[in-house]
Amino acid sequence: MNTDDLEELPDSVENRLLAANVHPEGWQNPEPAERYNLVVVGAGTAGLVCAAGAAGLGARVALVERGFLGGDCLNVGCVPSKALLRAARAVFDARSGGEFGVVGLEGVGADFGAAMARLRRLRAGISRHDAARRFRDELGVDVFFGAARFTAADRIEVAGAELRFVRAALCTGARAAVPPIPGLAEAGYLTNETVFSLTELPATLAVIGGGPIGCELAQALARFGAQVTLIEPGGQLLGRDDPDAATVLLEALRREGITVHLATEVLSVELRGAGKVLRLQRQGVPFEVEVAGILVGAGRAPNVEGLGLEEAGIAYDRNGVTVSDTLQTTNPRVYAAGDICSRLRFTHTADAQARILIANALFKGRRKNSSLTVPWCTYTDPEVAHVGMSPAEAAARAIEVDTLTVPFTDVDRAVLDGEEQGFARVHLKRGSDTILGATIVARHAGEMISEITLAIGSGLGLIAIGNTIHPYPTQSESWKKLADAYQRRRLTPLVQRILRAWLSWQRKW
Repeated sequence: MNTDDLEELPDSVENRLLAANVHPEGWQNPEPAERYNLVVVGAGTAGLVCAAGAAGLGARVALVERGFLGGDCLNVGCVPSKALLRAARAVFDARSGGEFGVVGLEGVGADFGAAMARLRRLRAGISRHDAARRFRDELGVDVFFGAARFTAADRIEVAGAELRFVRAALCTGARAAVPPIPGLAEAGYLTNETVFSLTELPATLAVIGGGPIGCELAQALARFGAQVTLIEPGGQLLGRDDPDAATVLLEALRREGITVHLATEVLSVELRGAGKVLRLQRQGVPFEVEVAGILVGAGRAPNVEGLGLEEAGIAYDRNGVTVSDTLQTTNPRVYAAGDICSRLRFTHTADAQARILIANALFKGRRKNSSLTVPWCTYTDPEVAHVGMSPAEAAARAIEVDTLTVPFTDVDRAVLDGEEQGFARVHLKRGSDTILGATIVARHAGEMISEITLAIGSGLGLIAIGNTIHPYPTQSESWKKLADAYQRRRLTPLVQRILRAWLSWQRKW
């Protein structure tokens, strides 16, 4: 998060506390050590885990950050977005309680300003974990604020100081990608880096991009009362997820009054009076949408500019820094972790990669990024969670797949909760119970996917899950139902004839 963006935060007690923790006013950078075991560039999730972990093992560590410690996750990502989503869910539940016997729903209102104040308060409280003084005083890390730049293969300059290192960790993350739409910049727009600074809700809003960020924020703001139009150039929402899961989410968004345009291109944007007009095109047919605000949720771009990567011999491209499977860059002294080098740009991926980086960079480990089993979740309502391979990915590796699905209409707890729209699905290596991948669509899918993640990472098959007692009634029982479905498939006509013959013989004795 750039310091230029920090000045746009609303002046509030909560934001002043946030700044005091993660970019204290008047901070004095320390005198550099003669040489560091590890210089970490970027203090998002990957950078903080690298710095804290290495320092805890006895390394002399410098941590460099140009903006707020905590990176996107704390300041403009996971933390504020989930605070907003939880508030929006509370509003939705309060208004949707009729079937559960709740009365007086016509009087339920929503205070967007109060929800945003709660967001700021919670973010400020959580920021103490990422505080500069904590890293300096408790963890022994030299914290430098300023823009870092490599000046040689083993040196970094920051705020006029030179930091020499044995190893360096590039953890500068990514930023919101903005498509080159004519007129967009002139009209003005929000991204995830600015939307959490809102104090008033736009009456009408166009969301460009139907990925996780776009879908989450479109639903949350619609639940507070914004009239939302979601525009996605692809043929489905959540383009890398299961198409059936995307359909369930699409139906949920439309039920909540969100207008969704799939396979739709934004041709241009212009200001027209007090409004912003988006010129759109779908299947060659142009049309317009006028809104008060625009939110861009069109993916992420790695932060590689201005770092002097060429001087350090570090290769990179539009997708980020080039790394080996051990997270080593083309400069053998420098490693990378997190969004700057990862295809899966999640906080938990950055955390896991940082742990690999510490082992490999400082202790000559050979841990591999490819060994990670990384789940992901989109925190809409219902949530969409996935782990492992899709059938298409399996086919690309010449692996034949059996797919089993349990709709939540067959899961008692989901029926009792009024959440029957989802499903659990598992992809198995054909002829075995080896789990290749899984998708679940449920209100708490993110909490439920870890069981399958553990099974894949530990080499446990679906039968092991079926042999595990699950409490009844729970929605996680859906995994056991999938295991039962697999066992029934094994009951072939030949096996049935053998079993009948055996049981018939038993009756004669």
